[in-house]
Amino acid sequence: MLTSGWKTVSMIDIHGKVTFTLWLCGCNLKCPFCHNWHIAEGKDCFPLDRNALLEELESNAFLIDYLHVTGGEPLVQWQELSSLLAEVKLLDVPVSLNTNLTLIDPLKKLLNAGLVEHIATDLKAPPVELYGLPETTSQGLWKLFLDGLKTVSDYTIPLELRIPVARGFNQWPWIEEGLKMLKTDFYIILNPLVGKPLTNPRDETWCSEHCWPRREEMGRLKKKLEELGVEVYVNNFSGDGL
Repeated sequence: MLTSGWKTVSMIDIHGKVTFTLWLCGCNLKCPFCHNWHIAEGKDCFPLDRNALLEELESNAFLIDYLHVTGGEPLVQWQELSSLLAEVKLLDVPVSLNTNLTLIDPLKKLLNAGLVEHIATDLKAPPVELYGLPETTSQGLWKLFLDGLKTVSDYTIPLELRIPVARGFNQWPWIEEGLKMLKTDFYIILNPLVGKPLTNPRDETWCSEHCWPRREEMGRLKKKLEELGVEVYVNNFSGDGL
């Protein structure tokens, strides 16, 4: 299993929770705004020292709410991940998985085995722009994502639904479509896409046009979600609160 490392105690990876966060390498998307693209492309990665990870996890288990596995896309390495999570289960540490929800069969295998207690995912809209892949491919992956949301609901897994807010797009039609899939316990985190100097995005040209959404765009989206009765939180990187 290829990793870029882990952080023993993190307070920023799941809203209101403390996590032991593990980053896995590889991804099936090419999101232009991605600031972990070097991990997604397998750069700066190395084989996971499983024994060292499990020892540190056990030592810090009393401090954390979840082992949070992120990436990249962790389900690219789902077989190795399944084996690791089976050992984590013996430590009685709940697992949170950050996944793009497009790799449905691996997701179902982990859920069927009872290896995941919490899901975090990004609703990336419009998918043709935010997935960074050809139109037909992006449309197919969007359908898989919707199936992924339904799957999470079918298993009644708690969900942190993150929405990357881009500048200059009407994202609402896709957001509305995604929300119709959900019948599980969830809340939404609005994440304004940011570029340099805070991040090093994969595509700086794309990010210069679509990162740093305007305050009004964030506000309109938040208001629409709240009118639906959705619990909404906003990550604010500019210091200009809503």
